[in-house]
Amino acid sequence: MTDTRIREFEKEEKETENEVEEGVCSECGGRLVNDEERAEVICEDCGLVTEEDRIDPGPEWRAFNPQERDRKSRVGAPTTTMMHDKGLSTNIGWQDKDAYGKSLSPRQREKMQRLRRWNERFRTRNSKERNLKQALGEIDRMASALGLPENVREMASVIYRRALNDDLLPGRSIEGVATAALYASARQTGTPRSLDEISDVSRVDKMELTRTYRYIVRQLGLEVQPADPVSYLPRFTSELNLSEEAERRARELLQAAKKDGLHSGKSPVGLAAAAIYAAALLTNEKVTQSEVSEVTDVSEVTIRNRYKELLESAEAGTAA
Repeated sequence: MTDTRIREFEKEEKETENEVEEGVCSECGGRLVNDEERAEVICEDCGLVTEEDRIDPGPEWRAFNPQERDRKSRVGAPTTTMMHDKGLSTNIGWQDKDAYGKSLSPRQREKMQRLRRWNERFRTRNSKERNLKQALGEIDRMASALGLPENVREMASVIYRRALNDDLLPGRSIEGVATAALYASARQTGTPRSLDEISDVSRVDKMELTRTYRYIVRQLGLEVQPADPVSYLPRFTSELNLSEEAERRARELLQAAKKDGLHSGKSPVGLAAAAIYAAALLTNEKVTQSEVSEVTDVSEVTIRNRYKELLESAEAGTAA
């Protein structure tokens, strides 16, 4: 091919690129569109093909659901608030194996261990990041122990970051603020856990947790609605192996109690436990007060007192 022909070819190619960039057909002035199925650029008015055999910039694989797309993607994990650096830094795996799955030599293992140590040091540049790293690790540990979903962990991480940015931590422990953030997050997302359940997995006592929680909610202006006893029913009935009918009857008992204002000033967990026991009696399912007490962490005395009140309220509502 001569130099003249090469220059003409380059000129034609450049003109085609300009047409595609401008999105205007050179024949009729219509709008150019990209036909991905045929790998062509065509005019939607006259049908003129201005470019063919276009290179597809997309991936060579196909995915039919979000999970498959995340598994096949090669761009790395998305950013997350559950890590102090939002997941943007590099992690060195703990497995002492190479890319082919072969074990490293003792000298290489020692080198990788040294690299991991320095990598951890460089990931936290100041005391604020070290504080955040410790707190988010504590939130993740407690959420795993309580079986809380990922959205609760993310919300708790956001709450803790706000508390840290607003300088609310002086005079309070990192564990206390992290636990309070997780408790508030569980309440806000509709997956509540009782104070006793939270304090069982926390490294702070119940009194400090309550005091820190109230302070965080007040200072950050969090809108936390009172816990609904109904939200505890699915988890408790599942752990007690009760039927759906029993859960439905327990829900009806709690709704009747709300209409009578019986839930005011009473523990939502205690009301849920009492409703479950009363519903089990009504549906002739075998469950003892001690079993309900063990699962819900509510005393048998409270269950006895509350379930009688719930039955009386339901009977009064039926009579009316």
